[in-house]
Amino acid sequence: MAFDGLFTRAMVKELADCLVYGRVAKISAPYQNEVILTIRNQRKNYPLLLSAHPTYARAQITEIPYSNPQTPTNFTMVLRKYLESARLAFIEQVENDRVINFGFVTRNELGDKLPLLLSLEIMGRYSNLILVDQETGKIIDTVKHVSMDQNRYRTLLPQATYRLPPSQGKVNPFEDESKTYLELLRKFPNREVLAGNIVRTYQGFSRESALILADRLHETSEPDDAFAAFLSETANHPYPAISETDKGLDFTCFKTESKSVRRFETLSLMLDAYYREKATRDRVMSQGSKLIHVIKNDLSRNRKKLVKLEKELKATENADDYRIKGELLTTYLHQIRRGMTEVVLNNYYDGEKPVKITLSNQLSPSANAQKYFKRYQKLKNAVSFVTKQIDLTAREIDYLETIQAQIELAEPKDLQDIELELEKGGYLGTKAKSKKKPHQAKSRPETFIASDGTEISVGKNNYQNDRLTLKTARKDYYWLHVKNVPGSHVIVNSDSPSEETLTEAAVIAAYYSKSRASANVAVDFVQVKKIRKPNGAKPGFVIYEGQKTLYVTPDKELVEKLKHAK
Repeated sequence: MAFDGLFTRAMVKELADCLVYGRVAKISAPYQNEVILTIRNQRKNYPLLLSAHPTYARAQITEIPYSNPQTPTNFTMVLRKYLESARLAFIEQVENDRVINFGFVTRNELGDKLPLLLSLEIMGRYSNLILVDQETGKIIDTVKHVSMDQNRYRTLLPQATYRLPPSQGKVNPFEDESKTYLELLRKFPNREVLAGNIVRTYQGFSRESALILADRLHETSEPDDAFAAFLSETANHPYPAISETDKGLDFTCFKTESKSVRRFETLSLMLDAYYREKATRDRVMSQGSKLIHVIKNDLSRNRKKLVKLEKELKATENADDYRIKGELLTTYLHQIRRGMTEVVLNNYYDGEKPVKITLSNQLSPSANAQKYFKRYQKLKNAVSFVTKQIDLTAREIDYLETIQAQIELAEPKDLQDIELELEKGGYLGTKAKSKKKPHQAKSRPETFIASDGTEISVGKNNYQNDRLTLKTARKDYYWLHVKNVPGSHVIVNSDSPSEETLTEAAVIAAYYSKSRASANVAVDFVQVKKIRKPNGAKPGFVIYEGQKTLYVTPDKELVEKLKHAK
């Protein structure tokens, strides 16, 4: 879900419980448009991250270590001047909007109390962090300056009068005495349409939150209770969780029925995990953009080709009709005269039923028969060719989908082997292929340690998969791979692994596959000696026999636990 007004309310409650009445002990700015206020409260330090990043804007307590730049920004210096040792008096949300106000109390040069407001506005590329003198209502400074030329409604510059973002005229769901949701539910029984109208009517709803509320309103005969429970869950009973979806990672503060879910104790811990993984994936998407573009285009081209070939194969199903018509014309040549455009003959292959046969008036009866025989022979020959092409194209699609899945699961360091593989396969063109690159050390498979201490090796790309399975692993070790789905080769480094170890290895195989968001994944396992690679097969492709199958659910927490056990 998005960091919408509902999520903001839940986060404000979590932050207030930990931070209110604490004092600012340290101020740093690890990245542009982000600051960390370390707040000391109840004999504990809480690093409060306030981000006005255009993509990652948020507020949370973070446990991710950040390095402090040697030269602080001007905004950091202003915050240090005004907020160091200041006491945090309150944290509040503006209605149900994505605006969080942190109220501080400090003292000026004369020793008088000075109330200050640090306002975080979470609004995508318009996100901002604004320090305001509460007594005068004047802006002291902002992390992003916005002049009158950029925004005539709000000037966000030092000494300008602070104004709230313009209202969108939506209803605050926590103050909706008219119960507008009942009217929406009556008028819009469709889930998608209802969700869209919830977003347009209520303040602070993202599309994801609106869909959850729409489902709950549809599932109950007591919509008043469902609406009240939904709002109560937002602040009082959040359910911090990250789930794997077909579109990637997603986080929520609402209880979800999804099988592939990781629970967290707090919203902040959840956001740490989410943005750590999202940042890694974004770096992969950025650094691997060329590879992604090539794979996407090749996949599209081959899928279109496969559809065309399947249509051609379907057309060959009528080949016998041409043969039969040719034989009928040959049998009844005496009934046909040059210049005829059609003839109706009894089909002795089908109970003497009459069949209409189209003729060319430019050809003799015999030439017309030969024309049908040639058409039959051409379609018959096409069956073999088209069938072979369908098989080759399907294999190419499987290979490209494997590469696509590997990029989706990769870390930045894994892209090097994938790029090299695509270059050698001719997918990156002659220009890219001809570039000379310095010798690079071979990347190594990922290592995990099972609960009983057995080592488990995982290939993260096709080169690693080939080396691991065909060269490194002993023949009596066990090999695992998700059934009929692109994924990593997994080796259990044991000739007699326990059932628990095989299950853990299967979970790892399921996680490092295209089925990582599925609930019940079939994973084949067999000894390495039963694996072989066909001549001329692409990297990573092997065949095997005598396998057994386990059914498991990908578990991110277990994978991380086994990964860090090494």
